[in-house]
Amino acid sequence: MAETQDDIEIAEEGGSKTKLLIIIIAVLVLALAGVGAMMLLGGGDKPAVEDESAAVEVKQTPIYYTLEKPLIVNFGEQSQGAVRYLSVKLKVMARDQQVIDAFTLNEPAIQHELLMLLLGQKYDELNTAEGTKTLQEKTLATINEVLKSEKTSGELESVYFTSLLMQ
Repeated sequence: MAETQDDIEIAEEGGSKTKLLIIIIAVLVLALAGVGAMMLLGGGDKPAVEDESAAVEVKQTPIYYTLEKPLIVNFGEQSQGAVRYLSVKLKVMARDQQVIDAFTLNEPAIQHELLMLLLGQKYDELNTAEGTKTLQEKTLATINEVLKSEKTSGELESVYFTSLLMQ
């Protein structure tokens, strides 16, 4: 039996060295691009420290106080000649017990100032959502002014109307 063997010539191609060189260059370019992006987007160490301190600061739980008696006033300027009145019940919120204590201590002065504020309101203006929101903001500002005049450290954060009746 005769054996035939095909001679296969193995020739090295010059392309494999070129491919290896292209891969090495591509890896280097990607590594440099990654380092550059990290430097541009990473910023510095100082903002990271500030972010950590801001994250550590946690708001205290809210403390609510209810003004038990409603504030009732006649509107100073009546709508369409009809006698109208306003009744408001409210709650206040602070995050410091000292502010709530100052509120209860100065409650008569605060009620007086709120009654003066409410007497100056107009029925037609309060009959809108915007008017009610404005009254809420003015109420908060009025209470905080009284607390500030009494040298209270801190202020109320919010005022909530639990009842607002206009007739």
